[in-house]
Amino acid sequence: KGLIPVSAKRKKTHFYSSKPKQLSISLFSLELLALLDAGLNLVEAIEALAIKEQQPVLTQLLNGMYEGQTFSSAMGQQSSVFPMLLIATIKASEKTGDLQEALRRYIAYQQQIDQLKKTVISASIYPLLLLMVGGLVILFLLGFVVPKFSMIYDGTSNELPYLSQLLLMWGQLLAEHGEMVLAMLILFICTIIFAFSQATVRAYFVAKLWQIPAIGRQLKIYQLARFYRTVGMLLKGGAPIITALKSASGLLDRSLHASMKKAELIINEGKPISEAMSFAGLTTPIAARMLLVGERGGNIDDMMARIASFYDDELSRWLDWFTRLFEPILMLMIGLIIGVVVLLLYMPIFELAGNIQ
Repeated sequence: KGLIPVSAKRKKTHFYSSKPKQLSISLFSLELLALLDAGLNLVEAIEALAIKEQQPVLTQLLNGMYEGQTFSSAMGQQSSVFPMLLIATIKASEKTGDLQEALRRYIAYQQQIDQLKKTVISASIYPLLLLMVGGLVILFLLGFVVPKFSMIYDGTSNELPYLSQLLLMWGQLLAEHGEMVLAMLILFICTIIFAFSQATVRAYFVAKLWQIPAIGRQLKIYQLARFYRTVGMLLKGGAPIITALKSASGLLDRSLHASMKKAELIINEGKPISEAMSFAGLTTPIAARMLLVGERGGNIDDMMARIASFYDDELSRWLDWFTRLFEPILMLMIGLIIGVVVLLLYMPIFELAGNIQ
């Protein structure tokens, strides 16, 4: 702006200072679309958003456009902030001149993905609450009630059942070395949290989930739903099929990458998409027929979006069925554990009462 800095000083930072606010891609897309619909050109819209958000990301984006870069190229310089799907969508729209329509498609795609995530999260809230409450009750019994009973039964000459002896031995251990056991428990929890914060451990855990037939199939359905919706959106924006497949392949799990390469090779040989996807195992029988119909009608992009919606509905039905079945089983298991602990605590009293009679 032609200004000359005359002084500078280091900004004070504190350990409790909050991290800089990250750019919300969904909000950025919505606001950019609104400004373009209002009649502003692309540079004016980015300038307005840069002034409003005060984000270095948008300033760098704007500088790249000032230097003559295309919108997608300037976004590609900051691929750690902007999703590759959004960059690919913008790049395809630059060839056809329908940037606003491309933004609408991306916003609709993001809303569908967010809705699916909300469905998964809402289905897992109640089981997690059950596990948390049940775990706290069990910890209270093992950490407070059992040691009290172990002091009551200490020194009794009556022969206690074996399981009751094990439970009371645990109570005596807590009564004598409670601080050490608590420290070990905290260390164990911290180790679990640290382990799951590592990408390799999470990948190993997910790989084990994939090996469970019922869960692995639904994980594959979830991956394919995102994949087909992304490919359909890129095809609708004018991207070639191979480019669309390569851009969307990053959404698939590592276990499906080999299948994706096999499908790309078959399509490069001139085979239909439906045949390639079926041969590579990246579809279901119903989805394969839908792809075949889309190829015959020349609307493969719309058909892929319908396949993604079909997969979403199937996943939602499975989640509903799973939660309806899993919640009572979980409640039964927690109640059974609590009942066994209480029964083992009171069993010596029952035997003592029988001996007195």
